[in-house]
Amino acid sequence: MSKRNSALLLLLVLSGCGHPSGVMTPVSPPASNVTTSKVDMLVATTREPSGDPATLFNGERSPVPSLTQVSVSLPPKRQSGTVQWPKSLPPNPATDFAVTNVQQIATVDEGRAWFKQHVNGGHALVFIHGFNNKYEESVFRLAQIVHDSGMQATPVLFTWPSRAEITAYQYDKESTNYSRTALEQALRTLAADPNVKDITVMAHSMGTWLAMESLRQMGIRDGHVNSKIHNVILASPDIDIQVFAKQYVEMGEPRPKFTIFVSQDDKALAVSSFITGKVSRLGAINPAEEPYRSKLEKAGITAVDLTTLDTEDSLSHGKFAESPAIVQLIGQRLMKGQTLTDSNVTLGQGITAVVGGTVTNIGNVAATAVAAPATLVERPLSGRARPRSSDTTLEDDLKPQELVK
Repeated sequence: MSKRNSALLLLLVLSGCGHPSGVMTPVSPPASNVTTSKVDMLVATTREPSGDPATLFNGERSPVPSLTQVSVSLPPKRQSGTVQWPKSLPPNPATDFAVTNVQQIATVDEGRAWFKQHVNGGHALVFIHGFNNKYEESVFRLAQIVHDSGMQATPVLFTWPSRAEITAYQYDKESTNYSRTALEQALRTLAADPNVKDITVMAHSMGTWLAMESLRQMGIRDGHVNSKIHNVILASPDIDIQVFAKQYVEMGEPRPKFTIFVSQDDKALAVSSFITGKVSRLGAINPAEEPYRSKLEKAGITAVDLTTLDTEDSLSHGKFAESPAIVQLIGQRLMKGQTLTDSNVTLGQGITAVVGGTVTNIGNVAATAVAAPATLVERPLSGRARPRSSDTTLEDDLKPQELVK
């Protein structure tokens, strides 16, 4: 067995979970004496239609994007940060996450009509899931994040063709490249809607690559990212640090406000680093250490280090969604463009923050403003990443003719 397959096998063992597949068939609402919550979302996808109402879309690539309205019911008495998958089908809305309505949307005008009916202060959240995700898994995860965060925004899911197999890492990565123009167009269409005042883009894991590539494309075409895209949140970004630096530079100015969630104990990113040439991933850096701290600070990027945060996630790869404090931070502060320098911020026991290059206690948490990606220096990850001279910056690697304005 190759080292790469061994690493993927280890990831499979660590991430093993079981829940029924095919939960997209709508069920009847619960009895009147059961109080549930509901999240309505718009779902754009480059996945191929499955032809089965229980799954809607599979992991193959479609040449034509699809748009669907989905309503998800969340059960009462649930623990924040968790998704209550049914133990058997059909789901029971009294105890499980359950789909209660699905409607295909055929035109942009229909999509805008839906958004106008569900407008929430004019704020839109566009979520892009990560590696190894089924359509239904990304739907339920976004519903959980929206509900638990208490955010005042209209949720939009962009789900790309993932085969939801640990061994399909390369297929999934190419699927993000396949989908970057579709995501760019979705963001443009959303920004052109007069009912939309501002947009937050939130991406996880491999989905952060897709988000950065689409924003970079937009910046290259127009000279800058659309002005309605105010905030970009990258959770456990599975991106080569040097590549992130170029993506950031090439999207032009002005840029949205960036926040990244990192964790040095992220096992999924450790495997990703191993199989992609032992190059450090952005989501695994220690932003309180140099060279990251001083250099990303110049860009005004805030990094929140979740290394000490304990969740039920055995991979430490989905902490941003499973921590009640973190999802509330996203919904109540980051989406509003607020900083983390307020003493009212409390993110949980043991988390430290570094804001503006200075380590500061903020309640029980620390947030970190890290270095400017244009001068970011790659450094070893747990002694495994390929070394790079400490006095060489990415600015030295970027040639003027390579920067498309």
